[in-house]
Amino acid sequence: MILFLHGKDTYRMKEKLKEIIESYKRANRNSLSLKFFDCQKKSENILKTLKDNLCQPSIFKEKKLIILTNPLSDADFKEQFLKEKKFFLESDNIIVFYQEADFNKNNSLFNFLKKNVKTQEFELLSGIKLKNWVKKQFNDYKAKIDERALDLLLKYVGSDLWRMNNEILKLVNYGKDNLITEKDVVLQVRSNIEAEIFKTIDAIASKKKGTALNFLQRHIDKGDSPLYLFSMINYQFRNLLIVKDFMEKGQPYNVIIKKSGLHPFVVKKTYSSCRQFSLGELKKIYQNIFQIDLNIKTGKINPEVALDLLVATI
Repeated sequence: MILFLHGKDTYRMKEKLKEIIESYKRANRNSLSLKFFDCQKKSENILKTLKDNLCQPSIFKEKKLIILTNPLSDADFKEQFLKEKKFFLESDNIIVFYQEADFNKNNSLFNFLKKNVKTQEFELLSGIKLKNWVKKQFNDYKAKIDERALDLLLKYVGSDLWRMNNEILKLVNYGKDNLITEKDVVLQVRSNIEAEIFKTIDAIASKKKGTALNFLQRHIDKGDSPLYLFSMINYQFRNLLIVKDFMEKGQPYNVIIKKSGLHPFVVKKTYSSCRQFSLGELKKIYQNIFQIDLNIKTGKINPEVALDLLVATI
């Protein structure tokens, strides 16, 4: 029997592979019957070694489990396997084709596997499927999350289940009375928007106004709040001003981390961008941000217009 696992959601793929291996181990005593082969390794003829292994009888007369990683990434393996396909299709053993990396779906081996073996594709979860997956994770940890907190968590993290699982664990360990609130998410989870906003700041710092405006429009189109985006830009330029002031005073990098009170990650991202501005420019920009922020709060300017105006004046 041949199984083919592939897709972009490597978290659920790993979980499925783990499930297959654990099920096999429960049913079979001989761990020697479980083998892993990486088809990208050129140190041996994978197909020949695989075939020899399958032909060798098991001491306990049990089926073997063979895990083949990256089978579609190697042209030699693909060509050799298709020549020997009848042998593998007729084998009583379990062979798992496990493909994480991107590949051309015009691949002849991919087309053969799709037509002839049991295939499971793991697309990135989104919408209600993602929401239900996250709810189940909280239930599995015997914890609860309220709807507003759940919506915010989904917005912050998105479809990256590796990160999502880590954030869920963090929230479960942090949460009191097993109920996760919106406040818990704000305090414990770093927003993807915050990570992406660095691209906009970098574009602004490089004086690439068109690129910066495109990034901002992308955020708006995704439904991100203009006020939140403005506050993030305000926050980043405040950090630029703090770090630049230390740099102008000749303070070394490690001292800036200690004295600025900023997270080392923030200092690292900010330090290189500071080189694009003089201290005088940053002070002027920060004063401009303050004035635009005041105009937004007093209703003198629309927040989306304010974003464009801010970029245009830098």
